[in-house]
Amino acid sequence: MTAVAKAQSDDVAYPSSIGFVLIHAGCFAVFWTGLTWRAGVLAIMLYLVRLFGIGAGYHRYFAHRAFRTTRLFQFGLALLAQSSAQRGILWWAANHRLHHRHSDTTEDVHSPVQRGFLYAHLGWIFVPRNNDTDYTVVRDLSRYNELMWLDRHPYLPAAVLATMTWLIAGWPGLAIGFCWSTVAVWHVTFSINSVAHVVGRQRYVTGDQSRNNWLLALLTMGEGWHNNHHAYQASVRQGFRWWEYDPTYYALRALSWLGIVWDLHVPPRSVISGEHRLGRLVIDKVACQLAASFPINQIANQVHDALAHRPGWADVRARISSARIQAEAFWSDVDLPLVPTLEEVRRYAMERIAQTPSLEEIAVRARERLLELVFSRLSEAATASGVT
Repeated sequence: MTAVAKAQSDDVAYPSSIGFVLIHAGCFAVFWTGLTWRAGVLAIMLYLVRLFGIGAGYHRYFAHRAFRTTRLFQFGLALLAQSSAQRGILWWAANHRLHHRHSDTTEDVHSPVQRGFLYAHLGWIFVPRNNDTDYTVVRDLSRYNELMWLDRHPYLPAAVLATMTWLIAGWPGLAIGFCWSTVAVWHVTFSINSVAHVVGRQRYVTGDQSRNNWLLALLTMGEGWHNNHHAYQASVRQGFRWWEYDPTYYALRALSWLGIVWDLHVPPRSVISGEHRLGRLVIDKVACQLAASFPINQIANQVHDALAHRPGWADVRARISSARIQAEAFWSDVDLPLVPTLEEVRRYAMERIAQTPSLEEIAVRARERLLELVFSRLSEAATASGVT
């Protein structure tokens, strides 16, 4: 896809955002309806209950299958989650699974690192190319006809809920009970995609910018322990420490005592303590990020200048520009103090990433990648000089 085509595909489709804007505008109807205690209580209840639907339903169950339940309760969770008007259950789960697969890379559907904070917060939702559900990612869910039906009618539960708030508490119930709580639920949920990849603490090495944010955890009933979640995605418990507030997990534990849910997955002790070894994909991802953070052009220029003042520079330059030679073969014959040593890369990594038993593997791969990048710059320079 060309840069122009990509930019066009990322344009917000304004007709699809009309409902989003109208519900925000509906919040201001309070100036005409007035504020009643019944509407206020309704708003608080719907905020908390629907946050549970999102955290336990959309996220921990449908996206990550962190516990098991009956088909009836599964449908109830889906209804509750979709009453928040965050599109269909399968669409939500598919996009979230893809987010984890490509977290904070160019393929991530909502990375603030790649496309900016506002796009990650809400812009991506209204981009036409993100409208479709990738059913290949959610085959385990698409076999349920009732979930497929809900996914085809994504806003029906929210519309029914809006009607109920009007019947219960009149126009204040609709403006405050529904609109206020819906907008609040939207933005705290969206903040996990945006704020939780920018602000907070990284306890674990995950290969992305996921962070633990205690304030978001308070606002989202436990979803703000985002770095914990990325370290062990299948966990029903996202607050790994006893003091990490996670009411969604507490509620699921209570439901497990009643036999409504079971097989609650929790992280092993080695994960919680940070003693587990990272997978190859994460090691490679972190190593490439570390290598790219070095001043590659500066190192390449220094290496180039040092080689240019050595005898036989013409032969060396010819070797660099050869399409047949690889970085590993080239560096095996060249020993330059200008290139960071493995020990220097190791120290560099220790200063920038969380403690992990896979540090040595990350450092080794990072130096390999660093040499590849420097060699690539040298090759480009040699080719530009006209050597063949």
